Amino acid sequence: MAKVNEIFGSMVFNEAVMRERLPKETFKQLQKTIHGGKSLDINIATVVANAMKDWAIEKGATHFTHWFQPMTGITAEKHDSFIAPTTDGKVIMEFSGKDLVQGEPDASSFPSGGLRATFEARGYTSWDPTSYAFIKDNVLCIPTAFCSYGGEALDKKTPLLRSMEALNRQALRILRLFGHKDVKSVNTTVGPEQEYFLIDKELYEKRKDLIYTGRTLLGARAPKGQELEDHYFGSIKPRVQAFMHELNAELWKLGILAKSEHNEVAPSQHEFAPFFTTANIAADHNQLTMELLQKIAKKHGMVCLLHEKPFAGVNGSGKHNNWSICTNTGINLLDPGDTPSENAQFLTFLCAVLKAIDEYQDLLRISVATAGNDHRLGANEAPPAIMSVFLGDQLTEILESIEQQVQCGNKEHELLRIGVDVLPKFPKDTTDRNRTSPFAFTGNKFEFRSLGSSLSISGPNVVLNTTVAQSLSQFADVLEQAENFEEALQKLIRDTIIAHKRIIFNGNGYDSEWVKEAQRRGLLNLKSTPDALPYLICEKNVKLFTTHKVFSETELHSRFEILNESYVKVLNIEGLTMVDMTRKDILPAASKFAKHLVEVALLKKQLGEDVNDTYETELAKTVSMLTAQIYSKVKALESALIGAKEVKGISKLSTYYRDSVFAAMNELRAVVDELECTMDKQLWPYPSYGELLFGIK
Repeated sequence: MAKVNEIFGSMVFNEAVMRERLPKETFKQLQKTIHGGKSLDINIATVVANAMKDWAIEKGATHFTHWFQPMTGITAEKHDSFIAPTTDGKVIMEFSGKDLVQGEPDASSFPSGGLRATFEARGYTSWDPTSYAFIKDNVLCIPTAFCSYGGEALDKKTPLLRSMEALNRQALRILRLFGHKDVKSVNTTVGPEQEYFLIDKELYEKRKDLIYTGRTLLGARAPKGQELEDHYFGSIKPRVQAFMHELNAELWKLGILAKSEHNEVAPSQHEFAPFFTTANIAADHNQLTMELLQKIAKKHGMVCLLHEKPFAGVNGSGKHNNWSICTNTGINLLDPGDTPSENAQFLTFLCAVLKAIDEYQDLLRISVATAGNDHRLGANEAPPAIMSVFLGDQLTEILESIEQQVQCGNKEHELLRIGVDVLPKFPKDTTDRNRTSPFAFTGNKFEFRSLGSSLSISGPNVVLNTTVAQSLSQFADVLEQAENFEEALQKLIRDTIIAHKRIIFNGNGYDSEWVKEAQRRGLLNLKSTPDALPYLICEKNVKLFTTHKVFSETELHSRFEILNESYVKVLNIEGLTMVDMTRKDILPAASKFAKHLVEVALLKKQLGEDVNDTYETELAKTVSMLTAQIYSKVKALESALIGAKEVKGISKLSTYYRDSVFAAMNELRAVVDELECTMDKQLWPYPSYGELLFGIK
């Protein structure tokens, strides 16, 4: 690897490259677009495009693409070459301002949730100048938004940008009241920690379930799993280390701030973490990271699994969304300060977050709801499906003292005045992180721990940004009209704590008592995706998103359709795959084994009564019994899949798949896994859990 400082950002058309290659006035105008939201003149765009093309060609690029993030959760790209014909039969390399700013990829087959019909499939990509262009596989990739002919968002990026602007507007209103005249903008920053599994490629290719669904639909537990905790933070195997070495190099070339890597809890599980960056860029970078994880793993003879629960019986993989709010002047608004004013400001933003999480628990749960993540949430390896906030004992005690109007640690009644009295200084890391909490305060940020490994971080951050913007908007409405700001702020913070303290929980989220306590508090427990999704289009949430211009009502209904359809399609593919594996591989293997046992038992009988055939006879009966059960249950699964065709309405269909198809899959799996434990290893058609989880040397 070359020196890191030499390769870092070498494939990115970043600010340093722009400054070097663009005329001063063009650079100045482009910076106003990037940092100030000013529209970009087409003439300026043409100059930028020409410089970008020359730079890309020097780096080996031959094509360009508008790189966008449709609602499939992955990224999309259509490559166009730079070449243009000349009259003498040759070509020149062209890339215009129009090519840079807007494209028309059609992309009619992407999910739209009814926003457009196939015969009205025109879609447009629009350059997002806040996220730098980059080169990947000799293609100049231009990050873009993707919208319909009518202007509706068809992607993940557009709502995220809208939500960032919504929070920016409302946060600036609050900061003006605290006297911050120098602050021009407020952004949310995100650092997404990414978990994943690596397994041997040859073994992967022998598993239909992994190929078709990304997880093992069948498989008995290995004799050894994660119970010894010997993989967690253990020595990284050379083959994996070589993969990580190349991954880091490729990430650094793309300007992705890869920081740490280590073995996770489950065998063959690992984690990657970057530095914090602006939410929009963090989302782009995480999409690139997932793509590179999978691409580079194959080069090293491995496959990267990003499914939330690829193996039963060991931990699944999540993505921890570390989220904070920062000003353009470098102030972290979730970082407790050293002065009364700074602490009052911190408490204002903290209370805005508490209010947002409490009032919009449903949206926070929806933002992480997928068929894959339903396996993980609440499985004693990830936070429960109940949304709550961990603050730690010290910060909770301070909020309680404000509620009770006493000095912290003083039981005598004495009014504590926010902004005048010096609140206790909050040292960093005064309490544990609480891995069981879905939303934990960790010193100067919140860690949203409920995201699944494969999820785009855009959705959860749209919800966080928008709901907190709503809280700040309501706070600003009160404080801007106040005759006495300090007294109004005092009352506002205290009233917010009293109204929303139910969302604070510092205990063990895995404890069954918490489920009962949460119910007593009136908190939602949306255990599955079909339970959660109807809340997306309830009146309260439609009003939230339309008020802040993050989603139109039409866009929300389209996403409701898409999320339900995705859930149904995933379970349908899994059910069909399970039927295929069972009928074509499992049952024939079982019959072959039973035949072998019966033949051996008969041969032993021919040798005389002194030869014992108990093993073969009893095992043959067990295998035959299990085979009959499997045959019965695979027919039940087939029947459930056929029955889905009669269900009308997408909400009813997703509920049907959960209650009928998924339930039938679980029943079938239980018997198949029992059979695997009795089978001859040589006859079992698939690599075992032991081979998959411990197969990388």
